[in-house]
Amino acid sequence: MAYYLLQAAYTAESCAHQISNPQNVEERTRGVIERLGGKVECMFYAFGEYDIMHIVQFPDNVSAASLAMAVSAGGAVKAVKSTPLMTAEEGMEAFKRAAAAGYESPRG
Repeated sequence: MAYYLLQAAYTAESCAHQISNPQNVEERTRGVIERLGGKVECMFYAFGEYDIMHIVQFPDNVSAASLAMAVSAGGAVKAVKSTPLMTAEEGMEAFKRAAAAGYESPRG
């Protein structure tokens, strides 16, 4: 299965609701991710551009996109970002394949 970094930024209303009625977001999102065939590796709260982050595994891009669509449609977040991730081994393999690709950059 492929890894993805999923990031979401709460709306002001959703953040206010979490403050007045805290809920275990990890438990709630884990069930959704698992129903889409995924597996949660870890979850973090953050401050800055995004409020919550998950590292998950999904069997394919369609499953990952389905989660992003469902979360976006729910209205509790103002932004969702999905980033495909590679393991270190996959990254090294990509560099090796790039070296063998034979691409020549145009020079001017």
